[in-house]
Amino acid sequence: MTTVRLPLFPLNSVLFPGLVLPLNVFEERYRAMMRDLLKTPEDEPRRFAVVAIRDGHEVSLSAPGMPDQSAVPERGPAAGFGDDPVKAFHAVGCVADAATIRERPDGGFEVLATGTTRVRLLSVDASGDYLTAELEELPEEPGEEAGALAEGVLRAFRQYQKRLAGARERSLSTGADLPDEPAVVSYLVAAAVMLDVPARQSLLQAPDTASRLREELKLLRTETAIIRNLPSLPAADLTRGPTSLN
Repeated sequence: MTTVRLPLFPLNSVLFPGLVLPLNVFEERYRAMMRDLLKTPEDEPRRFAVVAIRDGHEVSLSAPGMPDQSAVPERGPAAGFGDDPVKAFHAVGCVADAATIRERPDGGFEVLATGTTRVRLLSVDASGDYLTAELEELPEEPGEEAGALAEGVLRAFRQYQKRLAGARERSLSTGADLPDEPAVVSYLVAAAVMLDVPARQSLLQAPDTASRLREELKLLRTETAIIRNLPSLPAADLTRGPTSLN
């Protein structure tokens, strides 16, 4: 079992390998994390782990609470995540490699990172300026019939995206060539389909690529049927998620 200890960045979203994650960092605990990552030698990756929040708040209370204006704001690396932070997070997350960390005049940071490897959360340490975690790296096994399933998922995804774009008779609005490597397909589609956090989390922690693709095929068919009579919506970006405000 290969384990690694990394800074931990909890979010109200799921990061997949290969996907881009923009972050607007303003909380002091995450500012401290970015300052430390900037000390990493230029020839080494600036890595941290992203986990989806199961029970807690992405941004800690920084002012008297509502409706009780006398509520005391939480402080510290585990603020918003309870007495045992590991229970506040989903068990499987993703390592992020920060290609860009840019400090703003106000002391916050603009970060652009990319998901790399799935990891399982083993323990959380809240003794420092920010959370760190002991993580087990998870291999990506192909599973049975991953290639054929990927082809089916791509066909279903094209139909799904055309429905979203209101483009039944024209090409995809992104104009992008979609990949054919099964694992890459599975993660791109997982990130692009309009799903809630529990559904995305289920796809991230699928035991292998084929299992993820099978689940996506079911989801795509269901979602396409649901939106068939809905107003046109913009097609999803395949590689970038919304900016997280932290």
